[in-house]
Amino acid sequence: MESPFKSKNGLERIAKALGYSIQGLKSAYKSEAAIRQEAWLMIILIPLGFYLGQTNIERIFLVGVTVLVFIVELLNSAVEAAVDHTSIDHHALAARAKDIGSAAVLITILLFIFVWGLVLFG
Repeated sequence: MESPFKSKNGLERIAKALGYSIQGLKSAYKSEAAIRQEAWLMIILIPLGFYLGQTNIERIFLVGVTVLVFIVELLNSAVEAAVDHTSIDHHALAARAKDIGSAAVLITILLFIFVWGLVLFG
């Protein structure tokens, strides 16, 4: 069964999706300290990545991995919100879901450190 809130028209669907995405970014920024921190780091690091990268490939890696950290943090925050909506009581599966989301953020941050370190010092 499809949701009655899903639009069918191409342009209407795109406009609504954009609105929902902006709403999601605002909500994440307001409610998640990690999102706020990473958003401000992105504002600094993206221009720095363009400046410090010597080739277009280096720039792509520096900027791409910076944005990737933010994307994974957004997904982790979505998992946490969904789990908390289900129940705030401790449950092993809920804890596992949150821990796995956190691990994804950690792995992405380690990738970020590796890429920036390799491009800048390698």
